[in-house]
Amino acid sequence: MSFVLALDQGTTSSRAIVFDRRGRALAASQQEFAQHYPRPGWVEHQPADLWSSVRRTAVGALTKARLTGKNICSLGITNQRETTLLWERATGRPLHPAIVWQDRRTADLCARLKQQGLEPFFTKRTGLVLDPYFSGTKLRWLLDNIPGARRRAEKGELAFGTVDSWLLWQLTEGRVHATDVSNASRTLLLNLHSGEWDEELLKILRIPRGVLPAVRPSSGVFGEVSAVRALRTERDAELVRKLGESSASTRDPLILERSLDEGRVEHLLIAVPSEPSRSPSAESLLRRALDTGADVTVVAPEGANLGPDGAAALLRW
Repeated sequence: MSFVLALDQGTTSSRAIVFDRRGRALAASQQEFAQHYPRPGWVEHQPADLWSSVRRTAVGALTKARLTGKNICSLGITNQRETTLLWERATGRPLHPAIVWQDRRTADLCARLKQQGLEPFFTKRTGLVLDPYFSGTKLRWLLDNIPGARRRAEKGELAFGTVDSWLLWQLTEGRVHATDVSNASRTLLLNLHSGEWDEELLKILRIPRGVLPAVRPSSGVFGEVSAVRALRTERDAELVRKLGESSASTRDPLILERSLDEGRVEHLLIAVPSEPSRSPSAESLLRRALDTGADVTVVAPEGANLGPDGAAALLRW
């Protein structure tokens, strides 16, 4: 009998769960990791902690289930979303700690872009507002502040990724640099209308296209796992699905998700047809791309509230 291994990399911990073909959870393993606050408003993770905690929980869940890699037919990844990493393609060495989605260090950059009147342009293309929450300005900060990073990125020596891309790179030993639409749509760089990286937005944020991962549908084969001996099979287990963690919850037309472990962020997701909504009532909502697994991309308006009464506010909307 074949089983599925789900890898859930979150903001404060990583978790792995083994499921059987009926969707029943057989075993799970979880590990917390350190949070780093180098300055007020700054939040960082060590990239090595993200990878090692995922690796250990994956092996731990298999051990608890009394299974080996030979029993696993596929793996799936769900992850904290906008957290931003930059690493060397040749060695896989991170150039800086991961900048976590909660981090506010790019607030001044976002304010300058707003003063230039660019927020409506970003919103029309991406469905997002100009805010440090999203990955694009975090990547700009890394390229601006790491000595030599921009030059190396322009030469194709560096790779950017959200956490899903970082884990995929590690699991495939650097053979695959890719993301899925649900994570790409949280970067401020993906054009929701075309489903591709937007050249004009890249130019505004001064981001070389060569540093970006390939964008793929959320459902499909991303690569084969070879980095963890305990996960290896006679034919390496396939990574078949990736989703940003809020998107992973969207199985019904209306989802109210409460992420209390992530700074009390609360989300309201509504699955709608593929054309981004232009109705006045939806203008205040963020929008993200979801992949339905049927070669159809669905755009989901998302309301997010950072306060303790977020759920009530969203329901009033």
